[in-house]
Amino acid sequence: MQGDGVTLTEPALELPGWRHVSSGKVRDLYVPLGSEGSPQEILLVASDRISAYDVVLPTLIPDKGRVLTALTAWWFDQLKDVVPSHLVSLDVPAPVAGRGMICRRLDMFPVECVARGYLTGSGLKDYQASGSVCGIELPPGLVDASRLPEAIFTPATKAEQGEHDENVAYDAVVQTVGAEDAAVLRDLTLELYSRAEVIARERGVILADTKFEFGRDPVTGAITLGDEVLTPDSSRFWPADSWSPGTPQPSFDKQFVRDWLVKESGWRVSSGPPAPELPPDIVDKTRGRYLEAYRLLTGQEL
Repeated sequence: MQGDGVTLTEPALELPGWRHVSSGKVRDLYVPLGSEGSPQEILLVASDRISAYDVVLPTLIPDKGRVLTALTAWWFDQLKDVVPSHLVSLDVPAPVAGRGMICRRLDMFPVECVARGYLTGSGLKDYQASGSVCGIELPPGLVDASRLPEAIFTPATKAEQGEHDENVAYDAVVQTVGAEDAAVLRDLTLELYSRAEVIARERGVILADTKFEFGRDPVTGAITLGDEVLTPDSSRFWPADSWSPGTPQPSFDKQFVRDWLVKESGWRVSSGPPAPELPPDIVDKTRGRYLEAYRLLTGQEL
């Protein structure tokens, strides 16, 4: 079932008709009251929490949960002819209106399905060390933010809470889920990325890379798109008009928070939690980036 445990400082909301069962770094998971075993539907609530380097930060980003939910629902609609999603309804209890989605329960694949169209982040580090990413050889001479000749599938393991996901080769996915499902996950990931990359570029946004999660519908057996999709939490979005390979790019995602943490806060990633509180100006600028990503992509104000 979707959701992984994490220790939170704030209590979970009590929602009529639903029972809280777990919380992840950003989302809270509820099941219908009275349901036993594996319910067919779940309620996913996107909080305003933000994480970086697999650590939940102590400071909330106002409206972040609304952006994640609304943008995910928008992308589900854009991509529905490629693969079904787990979204059932946005008609949720009033306390989580705008932040909650009622979804079909999925048996999730234990793989982070990452597509990269540009070289940056952990992919850049792998390339600089070996000339390849997840076992895929890349041309020489690439730099930070280089556009790749074609998008590549660079999966990662789904780490336990508090541990880091690890990039792996495609063969590791085959060993984990079997050759047939691995091929479907790879092909769906690349097709979804390619479709979304075009949609974003038409709106002046570069989709550098993104992560998808898939599960199997226990009723129909269909591989289904789950969790969040193409949000500033799961993707790198860059303004297309200022793209300049060879330097870090301005972004509409949480890279801004990561940069503050490692360059200005004095906190070290290796030290683990707790991370420092975010200053008010960093909170405001981060909120602004999330809202701007939503506006540019959907053409609407949240």
